[in-house]
Amino acid sequence: MSRIRSPQGLVALVCVLLLAFVLAVVAALPARAADDAAVAQAVEALDQRSFADKADAVSALAVLGHPRTAPVLEALSAGQLFRHRGSERIVIGAYNGKSYALTDAVTGEDAGTESSSRKLQKIVANNTIRVQIESALGSLQLTSADPALRMKAARQALNNPSADAIPALSAAVEAEADAGVKALMARALAASRLMGGGTEAERIAAVETLADTTDPAIRALLTRVANDEAVAEPVREAAAEAVKAIDTRLAVLSVGQDLIFGLSAGSILLLAAIGLAITFGVMGVINMAHGEMIMLGAYTTFVVQQVFRATLPPEVFGLYLLVAVPAAFVVAGAVGVAMERGIIRFLYGRPLETLLATWGISLILQQAVRSIFGATNRQVANPDWMSGSVELLGLSLTANRIAIILFALVVLAGLAAYLRWSSMGLNMRAVTQNRRMASAMGIPTGRVDALTFGLGSGIAGVAGVAISQVANVSPNLGQAYIVDSFLVVVFGGVGSLWGALAGAFSLGIVNKFLEPMAGAMLAKILVLVFIILFIQKRPRGLFALRGRAFET
Repeated sequence: MSRIRSPQGLVALVCVLLLAFVLAVVAALPARAADDAAVAQAVEALDQRSFADKADAVSALAVLGHPRTAPVLEALSAGQLFRHRGSERIVIGAYNGKSYALTDAVTGEDAGTESSSRKLQKIVANNTIRVQIESALGSLQLTSADPALRMKAARQALNNPSADAIPALSAAVEAEADAGVKALMARALAASRLMGGGTEAERIAAVETLADTTDPAIRALLTRVANDEAVAEPVREAAAEAVKAIDTRLAVLSVGQDLIFGLSAGSILLLAAIGLAITFGVMGVINMAHGEMIMLGAYTTFVVQQVFRATLPPEVFGLYLLVAVPAAFVVAGAVGVAMERGIIRFLYGRPLETLLATWGISLILQQAVRSIFGATNRQVANPDWMSGSVELLGLSLTANRIAIILFALVVLAGLAAYLRWSSMGLNMRAVTQNRRMASAMGIPTGRVDALTFGLGSGIAGVAGVAISQVANVSPNLGQAYIVDSFLVVVFGGVGSLWGALAGAFSLGIVNKFLEPMAGAMLAKILVLVFIILFIQKRPRGLFALRGRAFET
């Protein structure tokens, strides 16, 4: 664009812009005056005896889309719209306990106060009109500047489809920039056209639009259309096919949901079984107190939570898990080392006595916790970042379950790296494969036993941290996982971390798919029978460790 070089040219440009602005304002004044007059007429029409005429007035007022439409309709629905007998104006009256604060319904200006209800004649709305008002207000919110309100209005229009909403929805779809809101508005528009607001071709097209979803409300709508004899045959057939497609998609999503839930249950089993795989694999000790190590980790999490809640500001409360994980590992690991050094090391080679001793320790630990914390359940709160749900490929996944799955995999990877590359891990693997040869090579097997037992117990304590995020903490918490942990270890292979991974996830998924069909108890029995039969064919489990000690 060429520059304006002279002052005269600049003045001329300014004058032209001012003139254009004045003309635009002048042109808008009659339209605004006409809008105000139409609103005044529609508001006056609300004061009628016939509810049918009132419904027509509500529709006329909603179509105008004037800024005063929403306040007037809300007041009518709430029973706060009156005709003032002194001034004969229609007003909105808000009762404050002593008098009514009045607002002119048409202009929104302050209309004073009125202490006597006799001078206010209520304009009554029945339930049908209230439903109509709710739909109209939803249509008005379609043009709100707040995306959340637009989404809410679109959802409301989808749940209550009406031919009257088609013009507003069509305009809203064209003007919408947010992809998520636009898609929901398009479904609401299709639903309104399907329910009698469109031609046969438009209704079939609406069915095709609605078929690409898993929304239960849409499925119910399509089912109603498919079973309605008054609807044209092609539309009913298209709706029936859409219902079948939605059912197929829901079945696939149900399988995916069960698979994720199975992985979630398996990840908890994995955390509970990893420590047992270490102690059972290295020392052959059947530790019946392993569940109590899980319980100690959960109660440690509870204590850390209470300390954070009592001593630190609320904004850092969500970080308590970062302290609870190492604290639970240290507490449970220390108890495990004390158990091994104080009792278990005197019982090596005597499995029955070891089993009875650890069972007695489990009872002692349970009673100790009852004495300290009481017998009632303790609740551990989820941090904000572990609350809510996440939508993934149509699946609604809770954030805490996803976090536990990832946490279990991280713990497994960290433990595998520790056993693979650390000197302690090398000693543990040597003792696992051939204890006598390891001792002859100078490896302190007693110390390895104590630290191994402490490591396994510490990881069980970490499992308690994870379990506390999905279940209440109680003295009997560990008893729910001890049997399943042994099944995972035996099925996957004694002493094998990868066997524990495969066994935990397999049992978690199988249980999740069996429980709806057979019930929780029968599902566990079927899994136990399967493992017994499997062990008959593969006594060492899925991933058997190899070494001289295992070959003999």
